[in-house]
Amino acid sequence: MTIVVTGAAGFIGSHVTAALLARGDRVVGIDNLNDYYDVRLKEARLARFDGNPAFRFVRADIGDRAAVEALLPDLRDCTGIVHLAAQAGVRYSLENPYAYIDTNVTGQVAMLEAARHLPRLKHLVYASSSSVYGGNRDLPFSVADRVDRPLSVYAATKKAGEMLAHAYAHNYGIASTGLRFFTVYGPWGRPDMAAFLFADAIVGGRPIRVFNGGDMKRDFTYIDDIVAGVVAALDRPAPPDDHGVPHRVFNLGNHRCEELMRFIALLEEALGRRAEKRMEPMQMADVPATYADIEASRRELGYEPATPIDVGIPRFVDWYKSYHKVT
Repeated sequence: MTIVVTGAAGFIGSHVTAALLARGDRVVGIDNLNDYYDVRLKEARLARFDGNPAFRFVRADIGDRAAVEALLPDLRDCTGIVHLAAQAGVRYSLENPYAYIDTNVTGQVAMLEAARHLPRLKHLVYASSSSVYGGNRDLPFSVADRVDRPLSVYAATKKAGEMLAHAYAHNYGIASTGLRFFTVYGPWGRPDMAAFLFADAIVGGRPIRVFNGGDMKRDFTYIDDIVAGVVAALDRPAPPDDHGVPHRVFNLGNHRCEELMRFIALLEEALGRRAEKRMEPMQMADVPATYADIEASRRELGYEPATPIDVGIPRFVDWYKSYHKVT
């Protein structure tokens, strides 16, 4: 099969690309290699596929409609799309909201438009986020919960992406599945996320910022478990729902609500260094806890996360030390 992976140079996208290539699929990877964080990390992720004849990389911005339309003739054999390209980051969305509209909304429409013009396409899987749960206080978060109270522009654009996919599924019959990711971490992770940020500060002898006085909980999900869920979703095109619309949404989390301070302690142990902690108040648009109800994912996708943070954090630290040549 030929699968398009957008965001192929990203954290999750590069891991999904590797998994698809390993099982024998052909992959067309699309990424604009923007400078939201160090481009060298993105290039290093892509370098792992150098020389693989089953992989083709296209540098393009999915928020550029003309660029996406120009790719269509070369994608006519595509049977699946894994759309992971996005402008990420809750806090950055407070500073630069237009970047989120351009990529997460316009880019979503561009990929949905592309999907309806690909004759062999069977399924489109796209990234949503646990951020859509916004101000919900009932834990764990269920896909049946209300998600109309976003706390950030990022969250609002991710919910908009789900609604757009539903509209295209209704109007054009495009089978699509949205995946709400919960705090993904692991090797090749993003430098703006907790594991990388904290490790970098600890190794560099800088204080780490601990929000809400450390009273935070997250459903930290290891990258291998996320990839297994993405591939399982891709292989199971969404069937029509009770209204005849082939669209659905799943949570992909670890189904463990972990204390932030325990997460930090495991990083300290794996790095062999203590963190200087700077306690700060809750940040605007942040939430105190996330926790995924994954019963639907288990039932429909066979999804079963297998990596607790006691195992995942040391694996991440091993990669971090190797990548940054830390002794």
